[in-house]
Amino acid sequence: MPTAPHRPTLDPVTTGALVLAVVAVSSSAPLVAFAAAPALAVAFWRNTLSVAVLGPYALGRRRAEFRSLTVGAGRREGLYCVLSGVALAAHFATWMPSAQLTSVAAATALGATQPVWQGLIARGQGRRLPVAVWVGIGVAVAGAALATGADFGVSGRAFAGDLLAVVGGMFAAVYTAFGERARTTISTTTYTTICYGVCALLLLVLCLVGGVPLTGFDTGTWAAVLALVAGAQLLGHSMFNYALRRVSATTISVLVLLEAPGAALIGWAWLGQLPRATALSGLALLLAGVAVVVLGGARAARRVPASTAVPADVGPLRD
Repeated sequence: MPTAPHRPTLDPVTTGALVLAVVAVSSSAPLVAFAAAPALAVAFWRNTLSVAVLGPYALGRRRAEFRSLTVGAGRREGLYCVLSGVALAAHFATWMPSAQLTSVAAATALGATQPVWQGLIARGQGRRLPVAVWVGIGVAVAGAALATGADFGVSGRAFAGDLLAVVGGMFAAVYTAFGERARTTISTTTYTTICYGVCALLLLVLCLVGGVPLTGFDTGTWAAVLALVAGAQLLGHSMFNYALRRVSATTISVLVLLEAPGAALIGWAWLGQLPRATALSGLALLLAGVAVVVLGGARAARRVPASTAVPADVGPLRD
């Protein structure tokens, strides 16, 4: 059995990076809820501005890699990048509206069910799911049912937001599955530039077809969009990747789950959203189940060949 790679002792800089990353991703749902703009428009601008930041660097340093994705065997990886962007657009088109329809806490926690769907995708691909993963899936589903049932009793709007958040988690899993294929040979910068670019283009089409306004927002809304780009979209992702030098991917995946209570605290302190007691119990149960799925999948991947194990170290998409 292969041994885990040795990592240096955790230092204050890495600890600070992890704290910063959790805070950055936790701000996503509160910022979306705060923005006085349609969720689709916010999603379009956060991806477009991210491409504006990453694009020049990627095109300047990875021009040959971009060309390789248009010829020969490279077309398959290029297709996976495009499909990943399509799935990401579907994720943003469902999860971001959920943050404006239901509570910040519910939208974040229900969207964090991504590892559950990731495990089921792996099962559909013929990989074995260990007992711990099935237990975690059962606990997560029970928690989601409890949380969404509480919202259904309160309002149809909140319940619709809960359902959109769950669908957003599903599309996040599809996005990760395609990204896993693409990243076997493609650099992170090239992959994210193509993926975010495709996502932004599809969201633009949705906005134009649906008559969603893309301009005319107040200063506070534009500040929220810029904070989403700098925080959840770029800074959070980068800090988690930096911490991987000293922290295992499994630990990172579990730490990402802190986004849910972090977002709930920000939503309560900033937006005055105090989650209901019943909903909080369901969300806590859901997150416990997701943590079991992540840890159970990681243990299984260490024990059996990669071709038959559920993918390890898959955490929620960092929104």
